Amino acid sequence: MLSVVNADGTTETGSLIDDIVREGARRMLAAALEAEANAYLSELTDQRDERGRRLVVRNGYHQPREVTTAAGVVEVKAPRVNDKRVDEATGERMRFSSKILPPWCRKSPKISEVLPLLYLHGLSSGDFVPALEQFLGSAAGLSPATITRLTTQWQADHTAFSERDLSGSDYVYVWADGIHLRIRLHDAKSCVLVLMGVRADGTKELIAMSGGYRESADSWADLLRDCARRGMRAPVLAVGDGALGFWKALAQVFPEARHQRCWVHKIANVANALPKSAQPGAKKALEDIYNAEDRDHALQAVAAFAKTYGAKFPKAVKKITDDTDELLAFYDFPAEHWIHLRTTNPIESTFATVRLRTKVTRGAGSAAAALAMVFKLVESAQQRWRAVNAPHLVALVRAGARFERGHLVERPEAQAA
Repeated sequence: MLSVVNADGTTETGSLIDDIVREGARRMLAAALEAEANAYLSELTDQRDERGRRLVVRNGYHQPREVTTAAGVVEVKAPRVNDKRVDEATGERMRFSSKILPPWCRKSPKISEVLPLLYLHGLSSGDFVPALEQFLGSAAGLSPATITRLTTQWQADHTAFSERDLSGSDYVYVWADGIHLRIRLHDAKSCVLVLMGVRADGTKELIAMSGGYRESADSWADLLRDCARRGMRAPVLAVGDGALGFWKALAQVFPEARHQRCWVHKIANVANALPKSAQPGAKKALEDIYNAEDRDHALQAVAAFAKTYGAKFPKAVKKITDDTDELLAFYDFPAEHWIHLRTTNPIESTFATVRLRTKVTRGAGSAAAALAMVFKLVESAQQRWRAVNAPHLVALVRAGARFERGHLVERPEAQAA
């Protein structure tokens, strides 16, 4: 039930609106648990013993327990189901277990995302309790000691991720970028080196993430060599900003990989070499290049750009003409994949929210802890990443299929046979 409202509009547990939200969450959760139990019972209504009695029946409720949700801490009573059936394979009694609220569950996955975010905001372990109390309406079960244990676990998770075997993961395309976040790493020039990839089945996956220097070939070489040591194959195509030390490192570790420069970064570089008055028209001309229907039309658009801006702004034009091959490499791959391969957007979009929400404060913690928190946020975001368009074509790319104007023209010999 809702609390009594005081004269100032507050309640004993906070504000009235907070109480309403929590009560709504409790009722919705209770209704969902009831529906889940009823569905389980209805599916097994014909299961009876030799005397005709039902083997699966309702039996009241479990003891109430508090569950931390995004709406706050709510008390729920999960339905109890008696299942008297026996698993013929194991001889053990079968049990009903809620998928919505497993027996061990005390907090929703949403809270697991909130905790590393609060850490990145610079809250020390002692500051977590009042911060979460404001956010959740209660700090039950989230003591400083609990937070310390969680951050330790997150660091262990990141270490395990960084040491995992990569021999069973074939990354056909990779994106690389150095992301500057306002968190305490080694120094102001440090960043998070990120490598993401597309597996042969078309799904996206975080490959590696470590602290380093964006323009440093040595930092990138260390990361790539470590991936190679753990079994990573050379990608068919790598996508990144031209300013990265990544390209020199890639040539050393995976020399067979092709290069694709990121158009978003390139457009920004070209714009910096132009007066503001010329930037809108130049950006439109650049869009005509990377949105062309094929490589031939893209080359025509490059020539048109050079003709229009070459006389007044040769430095801006040179940024395109010097890198034409690496800017247009994506045209040699399936047309369905072009939108994914032109930019490092998969990395940028993932880190956009993290970048906006992080800041350096006295409580930002160690470099290892901060990096682990970023890893946990990306790990959570990864569950929502979508596969590339036409995922079935990725395996053909790895197998050596040839594409012209974005269309398959030659299958690998093994498949053609």
